[in-house]
Amino acid sequence: MASAAFDATVRGRVQHVGFRYYACVEAERFGVCGWIRNNSSGEVEVHAEGEAENLKKFLSWLNKGPPHGRVDSVNISRCAPSGTYRGFVVDYDG
Repeated sequence: MASAAFDATVRGRVQHVGFRYYACVEAERFGVCGWIRNNSSGEVEVHAEGEAENLKKFLSWLNKGPPHGRVDSVNISRCAPSGTYRGFVVDYDG
């Protein structure tokens, strides 16, 4: 069961650079559950749940992004974990 969660908006060159794919790989590596999606403003939105230390590591990666991306800012808001996620996925319907 996740002990912490956050929602984040990532700004910069974060679409069309593999950001969502790499984020899924990193989330799995850190044992983080949730989702990631592009939004119409050119940003990436993330919902992440997991152990606090693992979320900290994942957030550190979000601040760097993938090799061909550029992260200008990451705005996060803490929230209560729902405990309903079993993995980390790309949300294409968001």
